[in-house]
Amino acid sequence: MKLDQNGYDLIASFEGLSLVPYKDSVGIPTIGYGNTYYPDGRRVKMADPKITKAHAMVLLQVTADKFAASVDLATTWVGQNKFNALVSFAYNVGLGNYRKSTLLKKVNLNPNDPAIREQFLKWNKAGGKVIPGLTNRRKREADIYLS
Repeated sequence: MKLDQNGYDLIASFEGLSLVPYKDSVGIPTIGYGNTYYPDGRRVKMADPKITKAHAMVLLQVTADKFAASVDLATTWVGQNKFNALVSFAYNVGLGNYRKSTLLKKVNLNPNDPAIREQFLKWNKAGGKVIPGLTNRRKREADIYLS
């Protein structure tokens, strides 16, 4: 499966846009729509130059497409809304965390299990602290997944 425009919009809405590098909630240099790496594999650095909104959108699409391909390989077939929510989740927590998550195990056992909502909601911390923005993101991802 591939992300549709709703999937890109979902990720962009949660990540927000910064045309200059900033440190995320755990201190990792980030730019654009939550990008910590450029497509060529270089890490974002605080000294990197400002980018344009168009460049930020390209970074989002290239990165999200890589995540989508990995999510697609690891996940049983699900509908488009479920897929968009899972890619948004993986984009935020990382592919390693996605692959070893109980969320993925439950999705692969029964993609319609209502207990999947609780698995989304467990991932609302950064640096060991509950982050209200992550709580909101997980609720929205779960709502979209279960819609």
